[in-house]
Amino acid sequence: MSSIQTKIRWALISYLAAYALIHSILASLHFKRLAWLIFGPGIDRWYTKAFGIQAAVVLLPLEILLLLFPGKRLYVAPSPWRWIMILGQFLVGYLTIRSFKDAPHRFSVKAQLSKPGSADAKPLGIKGVYCWIRDPFLLSGLLQIWLTPFMTSNLLIVYALTTVYLFLGSLHWETRLLSQFGQEYRRYQKQVPRLLPWKNFCSPKF
Repeated sequence: MSSIQTKIRWALISYLAAYALIHSILASLHFKRLAWLIFGPGIDRWYTKAFGIQAAVVLLPLEILLLLFPGKRLYVAPSPWRWIMILGQFLVGYLTIRSFKDAPHRFSVKAQLSKPGSADAKPLGIKGVYCWIRDPFLLSGLLQIWLTPFMTSNLLIVYALTTVYLFLGSLHWETRLLSQFGQEYRRYQKQVPRLLPWKNFCSPKF
């Protein structure tokens, strides 16, 4: 491996590590509590959107770096598999949209900072995709990247590290959900799988 390729790969790894750190801090309850103290209740209207925008902007240099230095081509999926994989990515995008639509209260900063049983707390209210899977964003994230119909050596490194971060991020997210919903979410964890939606677990008690 040339010294240039080595430097590029370390740059990719370092950038991903920095992104993961920033992303995790901004998603944490500690940071949201601080933002609430500084900006007040108004952040509930814009925090989730700003969070998504900053993630897209921060990832842009990484995408440019991969375009300029993709590394060795490992494979390109032939037709019709290529188009099936692309179609799968579009369907996964719909899953992501449904995940937000089926549980908007999970992304309210005000609700996240409320303790279970408080006046601002909201019930878990399981419906839609959450009847089948606890973390649809984990599944959609994994499918979105691994259904890419081509692969290069540098892209493989990015996807492998992203896979690790998606699993760690899922654990981080569930820690916040436990703080938000308490024992109600703990019971839900015992009945609904995190990743593989193999059975519908919804029942009237949810």
